Amino acid sequence: MSNVVTITGVKKLYKMGSEIVAALNGVDLKIDSGEFVALMGPSGSGKSTLMNILGCLDRPTVGSYKLLGQEVSHLSDDELARIRNKTIGFVFQNFNLLPKLTSLENVALPAVYAGVSTKARLSMAMDALKKVSLSDRAEHLPSELSGGQRQRVAIARAIAMKPSIIMADEPTGNLDTKSTGEIMEIFRDLHAAGSTIILVTHEPDIAQAADRQILVKDGQIVKDIGKDSHEIIDIV
Repeated sequence: MSNVVTITGVKKLYKMGSEIVAALNGVDLKIDSGEFVALMGPSGSGKSTLMNILGCLDRPTVGSYKLLGQEVSHLSDDELARIRNKTIGFVFQNFNLLPKLTSLENVALPAVYAGVSTKARLSMAMDALKKVSLSDRAEHLPSELSGGQRQRVAIARAIAMKPSIIMADEPTGNLDTKSTGEIMEIFRDLHAAGSTIILVTHEPDIAQAADRQILVKDGQIVKDIGKDSHEIIDIV
């Protein structure tokens, strides 16, 4: 397997008054193509900072980040935005759907930003909705959908451009038990089909679906355990 993510010696430093605070303090991480990784950690651990760097939403103060073999740690905001659009599909806890757009239009948005033609992007969007079993809701607005259906639309949007990585930030945080099960089944299916998935969660039972569970504390990775481990990570 090839490395999708290679992070070496990454630090993220912030100035708070007269002090320098390290949100990340020397992180090394490799994620291979096709892996399903759960990223865990208590509030203030640096987990969100690491997720933002992995998603090219932020850049490290020190260290190297190679995404698909390309060094991205010193790219401009515009360059990072282009890489995000082509390479990473995001799924958020709050869905982040535009309320006045239909499911189909919401799913097609990344292709709009990429300059894909109207016909092609609507076809891509419908294909993505079919993969999450929601093609029958293509013309519905978000307000006409349940929470679980909204999250399925968000997943369809994330996969419409066939990204190299799917990043999901607490994707089941606002869902009931039934919808959570349905969403995790979609992630398992995507993983089985070859997708690389990085999922942030506070819930150990959700993390158990992943190949690896990575625990971040005090700006460092303190545990990295594989699928066959029976250990349950405690993030408290």
